[in-house]
Formats: sequence, C-alpha cells, structure tokens
Amino acid sequence: MNYVAYFQKINSLSVSTRQRMAAIYFQCYSGSDTERFFLDLDNKDEVLILEHNQEIVGFSSLQFYPYQHSMIVYSGDTIVMPEHWQQQVLHKAWIQRMGLFKQQHPGKPLYWFLLVKGYRTYKYLVVFARQFYPHWQLPQPELKQLADQLAGQKFGTLYNSQRGVVECPPDYGFLAAKLATIPPVSLTKPDAQFFLAKNPYYADGHELVCLCEISTENLPLRCRSLLLNPMVEYRE
Repeated sequence: MNYVAYFQKINSLSVSTRQRMAAIYFQCYSGSDTERFFLDLDNKDEVLILEHNQEIVGFSSLQFYPYQHSMIVYSGDTIVMPEHWQQQVLHKAWIQRMGLFKQQHPGKPLYWFLLVKGYRTYKYLVVFARQFYPHWQLPQPELKQLADQLAGQKFGTLYNSQRGVVECPPDYGFLAAKLATIPPVSLTKPDAQFFLAKNPYYADGHELVCLCEISTENLPLRCRSLLLNPMVEYRE
C-alpha cells in the first residue's frame, strides 16, 4: 500500500507542500480561492499529512485550544483524494494524535469539534463514535449546549443555532458537484435522511456543527488501543 501519515506544524510547511495541499483542496471543492485557503490553514496549529508513494494525497488540519474545563480539537479542512478513500492510515494516525493530546492534558475531557459539509464526512461520526451530536435517534442536550457555545464563539452571526448550521457564503467553499451527490442507495438510510433534514443546503457550503467526546468509552473497541498507545510521527 505504501501509505505514510505524519504530523507537521503549520509554520514549518514548505511552499511546495502548501501548494500541493491547495491543489488537492481545489480538486474537491469549488467557490473559494487560494488566499482564503491559506488564511484558514494559517489559523490552525498543525496538519496531518497522508502520503502514497511519497506523494501527498490527503491531509487534515487541526487546532487545539482550552474551553472552560475541557480541551477542544477543531478539525479544519480534511481531504483525501477519492482514489485513496479506502485507506485507513490517516484515520489511525488521527486517533493516535488524540491519544497523545489526552496524555499531555490528563484529567481534562477532550471534545472533537467539526463542521460537516457533506454526508460522507458525517458518516465518520457514525463509524468512530458511539455518542455524538447531532444524532437522529439519541438526543445529546449537553453536547448540543457545548456545540452551540463553541460555534457561536468561533463563527458569530454565521452560526444559526436553531438549525445547528454555520451558514457559510459560497466564497467560503463548497463541495464539488461530483462529491456532493449522495448515492441513491444511501438515501434510504436514517443517517443520510437526518443529515439532509438538518442541513438541506450543504451543497451550497452550509456546514453542520458536530461534536463528540474523544474517550476510550466513546470509541469502538477496534480503535481503543490506538488512543491508549499512541505512536505519533512528526516531521519538519
């Protein structure tokens, strides 16, 4: 397979790496421009980079910050080129980074705060968390309250708390049409129907606010050893 995933501080990224990341972004998203992409990237702390045969094929940017008595990890752009969607290396490295962060901040709960532009991203929560907000069957009033606070603080008037959606204008970027389409076979699934009901304008760039706790209890069994025994690679 020859996949490698590693982390790098944003301020250490080379010009060529930044340009490659932008090129990947604009294969999957429309509406935005390189200035906005780089501005968003510079507001993050580090990036998880996925390579295949020594070529960057995906990435996920991360921001860490304290909030009240908890720690927050906010996911920025997370993009993997479609021909590499089947790999699991990026996801495993991300969970291990969460494990390391928890070790660095013992005793404080860690919450994953993310904006979801498409159904495929929403499915990550279904796969990697037992409880999360928003869920089509399990109301999470405490998570909703925290999500409202975090989204209001970060996005101000763009956040529609009634809908739980950040109503981004088109020039913030939106999924390319080929990636925004939900397969017909998925439209009968309750999670897809819920996502569409919550965020009917996702194809225009509106983003659903999601939140879950990163803990051993909230991860599926197959992921817990990654959280508890993190092996994280950093590069400069």
